[in-house]
Amino acid sequence: MQPIHPSRLTDSPTRRNFLQHAAGGAALALGGSALTATALDKPHRPKVAAIFTEFTPVSHAHVLLENFLEAFPFNGQMMDPPVDVVSFWGDQWPDHQMGRQVARDYGIPIFDTIDEALCLGGKELAVDAILGIGENGRYPRTHEWVVHYPRKRFFDECVAVMKRSQRFIPYFNDKQFSHRWDWAKEMVDTSRELGIPLMAGSSVPLAQQVPPLDIPPGAEMVDAVMIHGGEFENYGIHALETLQSIVEFRQGGETGISQIEVLYDQELWEGARTGKWNFELAAAAMELELGKPYTMGQKFDEPKGWGPPEPHGILLTYKDGFKAAVLKIGAYPMRWQFACRLKGENQIRSTVFNPGPWQNRNLFKALCHAIQHFFVHGKSPYPVERVLLANGAILAAVDAYFQRGRPLATAHLEFAYAARDFEDFRENGESWIKITPPGTPRPEGIAPIFQPK
Repeated sequence: MQPIHPSRLTDSPTRRNFLQHAAGGAALALGGSALTATALDKPHRPKVAAIFTEFTPVSHAHVLLENFLEAFPFNGQMMDPPVDVVSFWGDQWPDHQMGRQVARDYGIPIFDTIDEALCLGGKELAVDAILGIGENGRYPRTHEWVVHYPRKRFFDECVAVMKRSQRFIPYFNDKQFSHRWDWAKEMVDTSRELGIPLMAGSSVPLAQQVPPLDIPPGAEMVDAVMIHGGEFENYGIHALETLQSIVEFRQGGETGISQIEVLYDQELWEGARTGKWNFELAAAAMELELGKPYTMGQKFDEPKGWGPPEPHGILLTYKDGFKAAVLKIGAYPMRWQFACRLKGENQIRSTVFNPGPWQNRNLFKALCHAIQHFFVHGKSPYPVERVLLANGAILAAVDAYFQRGRPLATAHLEFAYAARDFEDFRENGESWIKITPPGTPRPEGIAPIFQPK
């Protein structure tokens, strides 16, 4: 199959055209046989309110909402969103914002308050789901790393509308819940108390695995490492959640985390030498990316502009005695690797989480497919407790950094939960072969993506 350039799609109506003309009774044929679940063959399409911190180029609002406004690739097929975004609300509107133009292009009203966006200007809740995007923008920080994104404020204002209308609808929270542990836990507790379907988290756990891990559920893991190449908190949370998405299936199930220790710079390599973490696992994972053996402390010729290497490790001890490490190696933000050893096996099992082309932008395709399924069916594909545990772990890791030299006890993270198979929501890599092969230009804004013939 050869990709079709968007310029050749001008005669084929996009979802935007469909929404603009459907009210007038126009019968439109959507281009591409893979575009399914349109308003013509699905009587109920959940109405979605999108609330965000800011909508700027390649922000989370951009790379999430583009998959709600146009067809997008997933597992080698073009998926037409089975939901309709009917309102916008933004907390910040910087000079380089693109949200107002997108709203004009797609006929989506922008409201002055979250309440109005959920009620579509009325008094009662008038949408069926909420897409909460609390990432990017200018907000206060703690310790330079932890941004005080207003995710809980967004959630609380939405809950107030739900309680007033006595209707509780699916809510997606992008990334972790909060920069404060008590607020993160309160959000999850509130959702349980009121019966609000809640989904949250990172896009990385749903990325293609090369090669597939295929670890049997209930396998006894000896230890594990997850590697990333980004900032301590901002990318560490992705790595922690991705690690958790694998180790939660170990024998005995998830038990929670009892202590966390942080090793920074040369402390990291000394920790490997003294057996605090397993360098052999890290070497196996890095070799998958590099295509050659990796040596301790090896320097990289990384792309410019991604910040200093600053190697560090977050060492985790779980309540059941299992140990794992999240490692920052190099300074390449598309680096996502995992390795573990199972009891009774000599070989190391390892994989690379492949984000596809266009840096990390295509990670959000599989995530949006999962969110839309959640909005339609009302059940998160994976347990929200995974995100809560990762949220608590990254905040504890920040605290542990400032008391380096000894582990930090984390009794508040010693909670169990049941893992749930989510493999059907993982990108299998066919999209990067059939739809966006190497060399495919990246759309700058919200545009129909290349489609297979």
